[in-house]
Amino acid sequence: MTRVEKPWGHELIWASTDRYAGKILVILQGKRLSLQHHEVKDESILVLDGTLGLELEDDAGVLRMIELGPGESRRIVPGRRHRFSGVTDVRLVEVSTPELGDVVRHQDDFGREGTSAP
Repeated sequence: MTRVEKPWGHELIWASTDRYAGKILVILQGKRLSLQHHEVKDESILVLDGTLGLELEDDAGVLRMIELGPGESRRIVPGRRHRFSGVTDVRLVEVSTPELGDVVRHQDDFGREGTSAP
């Protein structure tokens, strides 16, 4: 397992193959990831504990905010803008296709727009 420190918390990469990847994300209360999309990466998330704020682009291109609690999940298809935030400290599982570096950042609280830097 590989721990990757992030400005919003950390992630634990527990699976990484040429066919799929698995991570646990820990997002601290009040922190958020960048508003981003993936060109190829297809991911699904499952909240383990805490409350996740999820901004997710709908079919009309409008960003909608929803809150997800333990046991709730969503799929994020390639091309959809999205952002995760910690309403409370939150822990979630992410499973995806293996393109972990496929991140196009539109906005970022930590000055990482346009990059795939941690």
